[in-house]
Amino acid sequence: MLADFLRAQRHTLVLKCSGLSAELAARSVEPSTLSLLGLVRHLADVERRWFRQVLAGEDVALRFSSVANPDGDFDDVSADGVAEAWEAWHDEVAFADRFVAAAPSLDVTGEDPWRGTVSLRWVLVHMVEEYARHNGHADLLRERIDGQVGL
Repeated sequence: MLADFLRAQRHTLVLKCSGLSAELAARSVEPSTLSLLGLVRHLADVERRWFRQVLAGEDVALRFSSVANPDGDFDDVSADGVAEAWEAWHDEVAFADRFVAAAPSLDVTGEDPWRGTVSLRWVLVHMVEEYARHNGHADLLRERIDGQVGL
C-alpha cells in the first residue's frame, strides 16, 4: 500500500511536468526561484538520499546538491538540463523500486545522520509526504506557467 501511494505521487509529478518545453520547465514564478525542473532535480536527490545513502548504505554523492551548494538542485537549473534531470529521477526511482521489492520487510533499517535509525516503512511514509508537498508546489507552478490545472 505504501509503495502504491508513493507510485501515485511520483506519477502526479510526471503529469504536472508533462507537455512543457525545456524553457518552460526551467521557468520560475516570482518572487520564488522554484521551478518544475528544480522540483524534478530535488526529488531525484531525495530518492537518492533515502534509498541509496540511508537504506542501502551506498557511499554516493547527491546528483544536484551538495554540502557546498545545498540548494543546487533548485537553484542551478537551465533549460538544457531537462533530459539529465529526468534521467536522474528515473534512475533513482528505479533503484528505490528495486530496493523496496527486494526488502524482506518494512522493518529494514538504515542510519540517517539527522534522524538516527529509520525503517523502510518510515522512509516510504516520508517520501509520500515529500512528493505530496512538492506536487502542491507543482500545481501552482504549472497553473502560473501555462494555465494548466487538474493534470
